Amino acid sequence: MSSPFPGMDPYLEEPGLWPDVHHAIISEMQAVLNRAVRPAYHVRVEERVYISDEDDPGREVIVPDLRVAESDLRRHRNPVPGTISTATLDISEPLVLTTLIDDEIHEARLEVIDRTDRSVVTVIEVLSPANKTPGSRGRASYIEKRREVMTSDSHFVEIDLLRAGTRMPTREMLPPADYLVHVSRNDLRPRGLIWPVMLAQRLPVIPIPLRGNDPEVPLDLQQTLNAAYERGAYDLAVDYHRQPVPPLNDEQRQWASELVEAK
Repeated sequence: MSSPFPGMDPYLEEPGLWPDVHHAIISEMQAVLNRAVRPAYHVRVEERVYISDEDDPGREVIVPDLRVAESDLRRHRNPVPGTISTATLDISEPLVLTTLIDDEIHEARLEVIDRTDRSVVTVIEVLSPANKTPGSRGRASYIEKRREVMTSDSHFVEIDLLRAGTRMPTREMLPPADYLVHVSRNDLRPRGLIWPVMLAQRLPVIPIPLRGNDPEVPLDLQQTLNAAYERGAYDLAVDYHRQPVPPLNDEQRQWASELVEAK
């Protein structure tokens, strides 16, 4: 079954579901682009790796189950009125606790490779929640890689399908938008193309730049998302009768409710 939304599905942004959605989108884009750019180029999945520890501000969006464990722990510590406090028991009762350890986080991106010399022609990034969390290891790692690509000979494509978090900085003031897509050609920097997208809008068709005089390849982000949604069977994973995470405003909630009911 297809998503009830004409553009980005806000229910897919939930941190606990997003890693799977991210993987599905990356895989679908790789398949679509490989059909379009071969035999001169091929598209591969590469990973950026960083360490997230217990002091990482992005920890909550990386490991959302911690919030559930913390909630359970608080409930045990504060029993309801009329029950026996653990302090009055003769034997201490154990609590369920999640141990925080350093995690090695892998974030996937796409690279368009020139077949002749194996050079990276274009880097395509789909942002994750940690990339947009100020002060997090994920944001620092992402910004470092972003800077590296933007000062290289590679083109850069940045796809932000998340409403929450802090966006990447731009020199000009951007119009209001729920989602953003950025295409930076190496021969036009520091100028680049930005697509501001509202929740009710269809995701755009964007140009994927290649080398020299080779024509840009159109990538239909909406078709890509739709295919990833169906392959991932997200209609079975999402509860459309509750608010998405992050929540919608009143106007968006009413609009979304009508779409879901019609579907």
